[in-house]
Amino acid sequence: MEDRPKGYEGVAPEFLAGRGSPKSSGIGARDVRAWAGRLPPGAAVLELGCGTGMPITRELVEEGLEVYAVDAAPTLVAAFQRNFPGVPVVCETAESSALFDRQFDAVLAWGLLFLLSPDDQRTVLARMGQVLKPGGRLLFTSPPEPIEWNDAMTGLHSQSLGRTEYLRLLEAAGLTVEQEYEDVGDNHYYDAVKVAAGT
Repeated sequence: MEDRPKGYEGVAPEFLAGRGSPKSSGIGARDVRAWAGRLPPGAAVLELGCGTGMPITRELVEEGLEVYAVDAAPTLVAAFQRNFPGVPVVCETAESSALFDRQFDAVLAWGLLFLLSPDDQRTVLARMGQVLKPGGRLLFTSPPEPIEWNDAMTGLHSQSLGRTEYLRLLEAAGLTVEQEYEDVGDNHYYDAVKVAAGT
């Protein structure tokens, strides 16, 4: 399978030894835990770009949420299955995942969106809006500036569409941003909610 999210299969050993290891405390974990704590008990969450599940999925699971995970790197998916044998995970790209055929209470894409091409980012954001139930929540990270750079781990091209474009795309998908914030690693978060029908 082609590793569309910018080559994490090619750096799997390094990832498994670092952020993807079970011992990882990980930047972003505290912020995701706070977001997860605001979701309804047992909420169904679609996590895109789950990697090994460490540390982000761990926060969702410990909050008692029903997680469905997606990642395109086979080695990372295998590690995820070892870490969370009871959590459904599929080895697919975010833009083509069959999990978009169902509805969710929340969607999370931490450290993923900017690894996709601009067209794929637009596709994924639209699909996130489609699978969220009314009142459902979306959390994703991407720089607020419209910039391009090389990913620190894979060395491959990454691109943020920028805050103005993300807000436009979210509005088109029926989502309203309630908060934006940054974590200790300078990751910029968009915390949005799907507008309920008739409001």
